[in-house]
Amino acid sequence: MFSQLRLDAWSTGLRSKTTIPLRVELWNGQRLDFSDEPPRVTIRVPDASAVRYLVSPSLYNLGRAYVEGAIEVSGRATDMIAVVNALAAASARPHGALRRFVRSLPHTRRVDADAIRYHYDVSNEFYQAWLDPSLVYSCAYFENGDEDLATAQRKKIDHILTKIDVRPGQALLDIGCGWGALVIRAAEKYGARCVGITLSENQFQLARERVARAGLQDKVEIRLQDYRDVEGQFDRITSVGMFEHVGVRHLTEYFARINALLAPDGVAMNHGLTSTDPEGRGTPYGGGEFISRYVFPHGELAHLGVVIRAMQEGGLEARDVENLRRHYARTCELWTENYEANAARIRTLTDERHFRIWHVYLAGCTYSFNHDLISLYQVVCGKAGSTPANHPWSRRYMYPC
Repeated sequence: MFSQLRLDAWSTGLRSKTTIPLRVELWNGQRLDFSDEPPRVTIRVPDASAVRYLVSPSLYNLGRAYVEGAIEVSGRATDMIAVVNALAAASARPHGALRRFVRSLPHTRRVDADAIRYHYDVSNEFYQAWLDPSLVYSCAYFENGDEDLATAQRKKIDHILTKIDVRPGQALLDIGCGWGALVIRAAEKYGARCVGITLSENQFQLARERVARAGLQDKVEIRLQDYRDVEGQFDRITSVGMFEHVGVRHLTEYFARINALLAPDGVAMNHGLTSTDPEGRGTPYGGGEFISRYVFPHGELAHLGVVIRAMQEGGLEARDVENLRRHYARTCELWTENYEANAARIRTLTDERHFRIWHVYLAGCTYSFNHDLISLYQVVCGKAGSTPANHPWSRRYMYPC
């Protein structure tokens, strides 16, 4: 009875504040509609014990309830995320939208390796079901906005390699190489000699196979290695979608390591997610908490200002900065569409819990990028005070006709 009374008070209060295209179906057959239009999302509450998630509808609470099977949610993922955000906003107390300060976490080789394997070693087949054929798991680049995913991912790789002015015979290190798409392209099209490193066993094995199939064993080496253990010097260094795992407190050390590995006139690029909150707080309504628990354990996002400062403290000079937030929103939108289109197959590749985690995660990222809750920047850098030989004076070279 307490749960029913609490639910009645919550639903009455919610209706007085907003309209949401949501239907709630209760265990006793009762239906609650929160809009005159047909519902785009339905939440089924199987028993009274699950009411606690509904009446405290943060992104974390409802996401956890969905992932763990305490509630059932039907509808397109993009609609689910929009409805849950509206629920959280309407149900929050005056301070409820405030972002919680993110606690910096310890980052050791063991901790980082475990976190990477948790996220990336679901299975290669799982990622093949919704990524592009080259298996590029980072923000694509939409030169015109109408590209398909495969084209946009190829353009992203070319955009990066053109930005850092890769030339034949140069040594390139790709930190967090994924399944090898960037190093394969750098060797094939640009003539670079490449080393790609990853901490994911699945990525390592498949990347090596793809290099062999391309006949590039003499130009590309894939290593299962931590970036802190790499030795030598490289003319070009790329890090794409990796530094989110480094930890805010370790960013200066991370950039200092890149500096140590970079040749005197070398060029590097860091392509990574950033917080849009200048105070370093997490996303509102518990979205960051959900991702930390279920998607990216030990992942941390720094504001761009913190990134640039840490880069300078590590001995690197930022030379070009580009915001690709809009591009990542579109990338995640296409990933979500692929995920839902291939849902039946994906369910055969993983358990229901993991299926739900990635389902809401991809749609949630689309929402977050579209609403400037998180962003992504490409930062081209080099050793502070150095001037690369023959480096162009303008940015024209980055956008060849």
